Amino acid sequence: MNSEIKLRKAEIEDRDIIWNILQQAIERRRQDGSTQWQQGYPNLDTVESDIAKGFGYVLTVDGEIAVYTALILNDEPAYSTIEGAWLSNGEFVVVHRVAIDEKFAGQGLAKKLFGHIEDFTREQGIQSVKVDTNYDNIAMLKILESKGYSYCGEVFLAGGMRKAFEKIII
Repeated sequence: MNSEIKLRKAEIEDRDIIWNILQQAIERRRQDGSTQWQQGYPNLDTVESDIAKGFGYVLTVDGEIAVYTALILNDEPAYSTIEGAWLSNGEFVVVHRVAIDEKFAGQGLAKKLFGHIEDFTREQGIQSVKVDTNYDNIAMLKILESKGYSYCGEVFLAGGMRKAFEKIII
């Protein structure tokens, strides 16, 4: 049976569900031995700020929130300084804070999320998607590779160096 999968803006009513999903992801990163997300970020204030600014998005499966992410248009100060080079200098969508609810883990939803993000980017007439991740986030590195993202170099963000990627959409 095919599930209905949709990307929509997060609403303030979604806050507690989103925070629960992020807490699961923070713990998963800790159990994996990662330093990513282990210093009090992201937190509930991050979620509330994302929603208030219109950055928060959820991927739903049959109406249930399965994945959270923040999509920010053309604004990531850390991306202005890269050790390496971006593929483009045009408008871009930044992807931050990808987190999947444990009960939806292993279903390929992160790849589906990136497909929806790319559709969203195309619909907005925006040139590319930029994303960074921790050097030890093997799952995200594999997703980015499988979705055709190009490694562009490193950016300094959230207190450390992060691997930066970009994909030209249009």
